[in-house]
Amino acid sequence: MPHERRVLLYALAGGLPAVLISMIFLWGGEYTSKVQWTLSVLILGFWLGFAFALRERVVYPLRTLSNLLAALREGDYSLRARASRDALGEVMDEINSMSRMLREQRLDAIEAATLLRTVMEQIEVAVFAFDQEQRLQLVNRAGARMLARPAERLIGRGAEEIGLADCLALGRSRTVELTFPGGAGRWGIRRRSFREHGLKHTLLVISDLTRELREEELKAWQRLVRVIGHELNNSLAPIKSIAASLVSLLSRPKTDDWQEDMQQGLSVIASRADSLSRFMSAYARLAKLPEPTLGTVSVSEWVQRVAGLETRLPVRVDAGPDLTVSADGDQLEQLLINLIRNAADAADETGGGVRVGWNKNHRQLEVWVEDDGPGLSSEANLFVPFFTTKPGGSGIGLVLCRKITENHGGSLTLENRQGSQGCVAKLRLPLETAA
Repeated sequence: MPHERRVLLYALAGGLPAVLISMIFLWGGEYTSKVQWTLSVLILGFWLGFAFALRERVVYPLRTLSNLLAALREGDYSLRARASRDALGEVMDEINSMSRMLREQRLDAIEAATLLRTVMEQIEVAVFAFDQEQRLQLVNRAGARMLARPAERLIGRGAEEIGLADCLALGRSRTVELTFPGGAGRWGIRRRSFREHGLKHTLLVISDLTRELREEELKAWQRLVRVIGHELNNSLAPIKSIAASLVSLLSRPKTDDWQEDMQQGLSVIASRADSLSRFMSAYARLAKLPEPTLGTVSVSEWVQRVAGLETRLPVRVDAGPDLTVSADGDQLEQLLINLIRNAADAADETGGGVRVGWNKNHRQLEVWVEDDGPGLSSEANLFVPFFTTKPGGSGIGLVLCRKITENHGGSLTLENRQGSQGCVAKLRLPLETAA
């Protein structure tokens, strides 16, 4: 039964006893027929009138609320209810407040969507959104230009049809050499998943890295040529000078000490050639670092073993929690050997000590090596290849350490200790690779 009819029946039932009693007294008394019919009509009129008025009084506000909520559902936030100072008025006030709030949120959403659309159209990165059936739902101007087709002809087509199925099959982040209708080169591909209306979608972002990679490659070659040229000049200049002196010595009349001069000159040439050979070997070692072969490494055994290899001074080990790391044990050992050796070299200058330890810092495993040496005079060139301040140093130790760390998904920092003399090296590995 509808709510309106129930309200009307309740109103009629509420007045029915009084009407029946009035009718019994009226028609059972000694009244004229005119009085009886007149009063009967008045009683029944008032009874039915107030019953229908009560029904309308209850139903009208509900219809008003229904119209307001329907307008909100349709996205029309301009309607407002006139509220009174009673319980029903409080309900109307709340709906008016909700309407204003939804209107402001809608305006914010429209402005944010407009900004996002403008940014997507202006950026030089191709953005594609696919639904769970790998059908294209969104593409920006750069994506349409990359595929050499207007966006209207791309929306709704499958990834295989537009030539992006291979990109969707790649990992989350890759750099690959591909050819698209709009151009060829090296592309950075990033893929992420998101949900819309509870359904899984895939966001594919493709950026052209050709220009950036060429610029970085050119800078890398320039740095490499500068470093190698500097090292070659350091060795070839004295070799050339001494060779010219030896040729001049052979053309002059022989003296008693000419053989000694010849031996000294040849010794210097051999020394510089040997230094140049060491430099080339160090460069080859840095350039040919293999990818890590992952295995289970106990952090405690790893640190204790490497600390015991240093014979010049005792290395104190501050043990941390019992952890195992999924990593290349040989590469991690070489990394820690270099860090402890550098710390021992620094501590030798001041007669201080070296300490090594580890702990678990949030979602990272942190291994630290600190010394009581003179500290770092400058941190600008720490990881520049072949830069060294130690006599006879190769300048690749820290570069090799950082390369090993990055291959394991971690980071390596070197800085002066706070509040005391010396330096501290911190090796961090992501906790995903540690148990």
